[in-house]
Amino acid sequence: MKLIGIGFGSMVSADRMVAVITPDSAPVKRLIQESRERGMLIDATYGRKTASVFIMDSGHVVLSGVAAEKIAARAGIDVTLHEDE
Repeated sequence: MKLIGIGFGSMVSADRMVAVITPDSAPVKRLIQESRERGMLIDATYGRKTASVFIMDSGHVVLSGVAAEKIAARAGIDVTLHEDE
């Protein structure tokens, strides 16, 4: 099992990660709220602003205060971003 540091000493399993998304859009904010209501939200921001949201295969949603790009770089994952604006 490979663990990826998501900031401030917290880690998640790379094998169980489905997606990493930014928290800016309304659908993501709804997803976070629904996960909180279901008891499936893990807040690993340590009081900081949420910078990335991890969706796990178990249905858990994990919040991190570190940007997804930084986490990917630390884990040695090559990320190619295509932003359509």
